[in-house]
Amino acid sequence: MALYKKDLDKYKDLDEDEILNKLSAEELKQLETALEEMDPENALLPAGLRQKDQTTKQATGTFNRESLLKYLEKEAMEYKDREDVVPFTGEKKGKVFVPKQKPIETRQEEVTTLDPELEEALSSATDTELCDLAAILGVHTLVTSSQTYDGTGSKEGYNNVIKGEKMNPVFDEPPNPTNVEETLQRIKSNDSSLTEVNLNNIKNIPIPTLKDFAKAMEKNTQVKKFSLAATRSNDPIAVAFSDMLRENKTLRGLNLESNFITGAGVQALVDALRDNDTLTEIKIDNQRQQLGTTIEMEIAKMLEENNSIVKFGYHFTQQGPRSRAAAAITKNNDLVRRRRVEGDL
Repeated sequence: MALYKKDLDKYKDLDEDEILNKLSAEELKQLETALEEMDPENALLPAGLRQKDQTTKQATGTFNRESLLKYLEKEAMEYKDREDVVPFTGEKKGKVFVPKQKPIETRQEEVTTLDPELEEALSSATDTELCDLAAILGVHTLVTSSQTYDGTGSKEGYNNVIKGEKMNPVFDEPPNPTNVEETLQRIKSNDSSLTEVNLNNIKNIPIPTLKDFAKAMEKNTQVKKFSLAATRSNDPIAVAFSDMLRENKTLRGLNLESNFITGAGVQALVDALRDNDTLTEIKIDNQRQQLGTTIEMEIAKMLEENNSIVKFGYHFTQQGPRSRAAAAITKNNDLVRRRRVEGDL
């Protein structure tokens, strides 16, 4: 094997192009024939060189689009269409399907004859007596809802057999009793007795008023929890509260669920929470439209950077951001627990 490699070393410096240029046309054809026998599928050649040269045909002239179209149209008009084996006439063959109609069964009512004494007793019985008799026999369908024993019939006999169930009325949820203007003034005056603001389900609050709430909360040091769910708040309100989160250092909980906030408003809140280290709970779930994967990834990154949020109210639609957010919330809860244990010691 070593001697064979030494024999091949003398061919390393050969110039193949120079040798091919010196060959004549007949020698090139002989070489091509030999190569076809050695490698019929041209596996040794590059893919672009395996096809034979087929450009020896002379050019037919310059390209003329109009003449080409006329030629194609002429060929198409002269081409004969194939004749149908059976010419189409539009005639319908076969029988028309008619579904079978099932015969209507006539049911004859059976006439029941009773003894003359029973007929006389039933004909002279009152409605109450008939209801008692039906209840005893177990034929409850003979008694209508108006013949129950809550007031129409007598209290005697089997008055608990077909007694109707009393329905409990379901009342609507009472409206939010919070006075919007009074609450706004108390926030502006930094009232020490006002620690929680609940504006949930108040849908007629103007947008400028909601912005005033956010502006007043920037300097307030008493309110610990602010709820603004189902108030038809939109992106400008979210931006206003994001500015508030950068200034306020006493708020612990913020609820913005069930509103019209889009991804832009949530992005503003996420950017503000990166600079806030006092808020521990925020809810932004159930908005009119989904936030998208990009916003969810930004939320997950923010939770990984924030060490104070221990509750985040949002249902992630993607598995990746959901897992990262869950790990970040668990980490923050562990930090809170560790601080509490160290404080007790």
